[in-house]
Amino acid sequence: MRRRHLLGAGLAIAVAGMAGSAMAQSEIKIGEINSYSLLPAFTEPYRKGWQLAVEEVNAAGGINGKKLVVISKDDGGKPADAQTAANELVSSENVAMLAGTFLSNIGLAVSDFANQKKVFFLAAEPLTDAITWSKGNRYTFRLRPSNYMQAAMLVEEAAKLPAKRWATIAPNYEYGQSAVAVFKKLMSEKRPDIQWVDEQWPPQGKIDAGPVVQAVAAANPEAILNVTFGADLVKLVREGNTRGLFKNRSVVSFLTGEPEYLDPLKDETPEGWIVTGYPWYDIKTPDHDKFLKAYQAKYNDYPRLGSIVGYQTIKAAAAILAKANSTDPEKLIAATEGLSMPSPFGEITFRKIDHQSTLGAYVGKTALKDGKGVMVNSVYRKGADYLPSDAEVEKLRPKD
Repeated sequence: MRRRHLLGAGLAIAVAGMAGSAMAQSEIKIGEINSYSLLPAFTEPYRKGWQLAVEEVNAAGGINGKKLVVISKDDGGKPADAQTAANELVSSENVAMLAGTFLSNIGLAVSDFANQKKVFFLAAEPLTDAITWSKGNRYTFRLRPSNYMQAAMLVEEAAKLPAKRWATIAPNYEYGQSAVAVFKKLMSEKRPDIQWVDEQWPPQGKIDAGPVVQAVAAANPEAILNVTFGADLVKLVREGNTRGLFKNRSVVSFLTGEPEYLDPLKDETPEGWIVTGYPWYDIKTPDHDKFLKAYQAKYNDYPRLGSIVGYQTIKAAAAILAKANSTDPEKLIAATEGLSMPSPFGEITFRKIDHQSTLGAYVGKTALKDGKGVMVNSVYRKGADYLPSDAEVEKLRPKD
């Protein structure tokens, strides 16, 4: 009896193991990492976006018949925690690829992990140029338009301004440093007559806006480049409005037209800033209409730019996995290089030369409407039109 019982138990365990193995083989897992607790204004809409995409992918049959599963971890805004999360996702969860990240320093940390461990990584949000150029590697691809791309779009408009004396305000970490450096480079190339009269580098998330505004005002610029976002932007705008910093001065601002950063400004929104952003209420294209209807039906809310980024990250990952028909990193890389796909902003392509996608951005101006900030006169700029030549990229990016 005891032997029969043991045999029965052993068979049950074996069957359970086979079922678990079969279940695992019927799924494809993506490991997603982001700064959910640190930056909820962007990451919560981002999460909603990727959850919608997962639903759509699985409703359409999954990845070549396999269910797509996303296992998500919070990095808390710390590069070391992001690398720990990446290691757990790869070693314990056996994910097919890594995706996500928001802050540029965290994106670089996960990219370095991916390169060392030979794991495919689809960077969703980090904007530093280093991720595809100076610190680029064969295992890392990026979805969002980089600092270079957004700077080039903004410079196109900024160069038309009569202003010659410029000041900059940016958070003192990888993203802010990268954005200021590339804007200054591209702007000075188009306008050799301008002077850079002041730079302010408040710590990210901890701006002391009064002294920053006072220092910029003392330099008496004719125009200001702003790279702050989130709560820092709200404080800067409030203090700048109070002290008249923006009166009769042009302002060019990365990201400020994104609803997650524009909406909190409410009736304090300064008018006439040249910005990149996402005027979801003004986009009239079939691709965007389809996304907007699906998003509003699921969440009874309007999308933010984070929603687009999260949605398209998973849509891109699904397209890559389907084309590769494999979870082997080398096959995923081969499938992604040169891959084109639809997005809510139109067709995009992941370039072979630097693994940057050609997703673009909207450029327009801030305005006040019914007591809140909006983007007006916005135009979509295709990412492919604002990237350097292959010859230039080869100089910027190390050989694999």
